[in-house]
Amino acid sequence: MPPSPSCILGLIYRLPPNSDPWMRFHGANPPRPCPLFRPSPGVDGCARAARRWWFLSPVRHGSTAVTLNTDGGFARFSVGDPGPNQNGGQNQPPAKKKMSKKSKVNQLKWYRLKAKKKMKSPNPEVRIRYKLGKAKRKEEWLIEKLRKYEAPRAPELVHDPEILTEEEKFYLKRTGEKKKNYVPVGRRGVFGGVVLNMHLHWKKHETMQVVCKPCRPGQVYEYAEELARLSKGTVIDIKPNNTIIFYRGKNYVQPKVMSPPDTLSKQKALEKYRYEQSLEHTSKFVEQLEQELEDYQKHVALFKKREGAISEQISNEDSAVDDLTTNSDTD
Repeated sequence: MPPSPSCILGLIYRLPPNSDPWMRFHGANPPRPCPLFRPSPGVDGCARAARRWWFLSPVRHGSTAVTLNTDGGFARFSVGDPGPNQNGGQNQPPAKKKMSKKSKVNQLKWYRLKAKKKMKSPNPEVRIRYKLGKAKRKEEWLIEKLRKYEAPRAPELVHDPEILTEEEKFYLKRTGEKKKNYVPVGRRGVFGGVVLNMHLHWKKHETMQVVCKPCRPGQVYEYAEELARLSKGTVIDIKPNNTIIFYRGKNYVQPKVMSPPDTLSKQKALEKYRYEQSLEHTSKFVEQLEQELEDYQKHVALFKKREGAISEQISNEDSAVDDLTTNSDTD
């Protein structure tokens, strides 16, 4: 009966270097020789090499593989298939050193002290460059944040917009102006709730108004195009007070999902707006700092040029005085 894996794991022997594993194993004289590794009589060179290969290859006992490892001058038995990273831990990544709480605090103090020195530097260029680098890092961080809020566009279905005559447009425009049903588009912009409210209004009314406040100059046209794509409605008119009049269509059928899946939720739309506002102000601040740095460099160059001209003028005057003194001495 072959020995159990726990018995095999307990057999670890000290082996002399540069010796055959098979002979080293039998020279160790184990207390319980394993019948799996018992040598056959009549050992010669070829048979010894063959037995050595058989000895080093894993031997299976049922569903368990038994392997002998002789690295480092020791014979070690292991149960199970050897993994890819079991070669003395050579392929394992180095363990990360954990920083203590005190070292982290000291590191933060060092960074703050370094920033404080730059902020209070007597050289204006150092202060401007520090602010500019910090603002650019914030700008990159905001751009990365805004990429997460880019909703993937769903494949658009074939939509054939209705062709309206001028009389129909005039009638629908007057009707939309008289009615008081409207949907507000605020700082969050266009999101799923706006389209949902449009479909709810179109359940009882043919036309409706979309009031965009606050709205930058020209942004109302972007809102009109986006809402027409999402709601499949028709834009009748865009007023100067940033109000859009939409018409649902003659053959309007309310969709089962009134809020499109490729739009943001109310909370995420607000977060996106905040990041956009921060990015806008940061970009303006970066432009201001770049202009300030450019003006300072021009001022320094002009100052050096003036200094060079003054020093040259003084040297010319000194040379003229020297010439006069030499001429008077000769006379």
